[in-house]
Parts: sequence; structure tokens; C-alpha cells
Amino acid sequence: MPNEIILLSGDVEGSHLGGVLREHNPNLKVIYVAEPEALRDACLAPGAGMRRLIAFCTSVIVPSDILSAVDGPAYNFHPGPPTYPGTHVAGFAIYDGATKFGATVHEMEASVDSGAIVGVDWFDIPDGLRFADLEILAYRSLVQLFLDLAPALATDDAPLPTLDMAWAEKTTTNKDAERMRKIDDTMSEEEIKLRFRAFG
Repeated sequence: MPNEIILLSGDVEGSHLGGVLREHNPNLKVIYVAEPEALRDACLAPGAGMRRLIAFCTSVIVPSDILSAVDGPAYNFHPGPPTYPGTHVAGFAIYDGATKFGATVHEMEASVDSGAIVGVDWFDIPDGLRFADLEILAYRSLVQLFLDLAPALATDDAPLPTLDMAWAEKTTTNKDAERMRKIDDTMSEEEIKLRFRAFG
């Protein structure tokens, strides 16, 4: 049974998600971190028994030496489906005309959104949605996945079972999103409206 979970997340969700984990393991120590420096300090602190790392909807990229310092696989809750690894994924899904979206839980590797997948939640994308609204729906899916997996994460040392699913080859970046926000006079009105709906 894990003794300690380091939860890499925003301040708002950190205490709530930690409370969910402790419902299943009252003796569990949960350490909330939001920045790379605090993450490093927590993960490299003297041994605390079985220590697990969970990242929830964060832009922090965890270095490989930190991943190797914690016990078992570290897990990331990614606000997009396996078809959209990377960042600004809601925007790219809208731009591509995707009809389905979702959220993914996966083992963390040194490269972003590439590890074995352990959980996915899919939903249909409503017509005409803007990227911010799609991000909210994906966040709700992430919360549900966390609630579903919390008992195992809090009480079982064993790795979560993996799914027979693979990530898409293209991982989107901040530079990709910035390029999509650029408008010029060669673009049609339809293209400009789509880019605004997808990327703001």
C-alpha cells in the first residue's frame, strides 16, 4: 500500500483530489506541489516507504531523473484523448473537426504523452463548441477518471493495468498553437472564424 503520494496539480484541485485519495487510505500522506522546484524537493526527499507520483492536468514536464526516483510508474491525467497528445489539444480537435474527444490517464515517460495508457474516457463533441468549453468537458472527464482510479492508486502498490491503445504520432506544442493563432489576409472568413473558435 502506498505510504505517500506526490500530487502535481493546481492549487484548486490539489486538496480536493488528495481528500479523495485519503478516503480510500486514511493513513496516506499526500504532498501537493505545483512547481518544478517543489516537485524535485518532494520526490528526492529521504525515503517514505512506497512513494507514488500523480500529475493532474499540469503543464509541468517531469524530468526522467524524477520519474526514476519514485516507486512504480508515475501517472499523468491528460486533458485529451490518445488521438491528441501534447498541449492545446482541445483547440486542435475543434480545428480538425473531430466529433469525439475525451481524457486519458497514462504512465509517465521522459517524452510527453507517450507512456502506456491505463484509462480513457470518450464523449461526443457538441456542435459549435469553442475550445474553452471543450476544455471544461475534458476536465470533467479527468475528474471522473480520477474518482474511478483513486481506490487503486491509494491502496495498491501494483501498477495499474494497461489498455491496448496507442497515442497518435503527432504531439502538438505551444509553437504549433501560436502558429494557428496567426491570421493573414490570404485566409477566408470561414478559416479565420474557425481559428478563433479553436484557439482564441
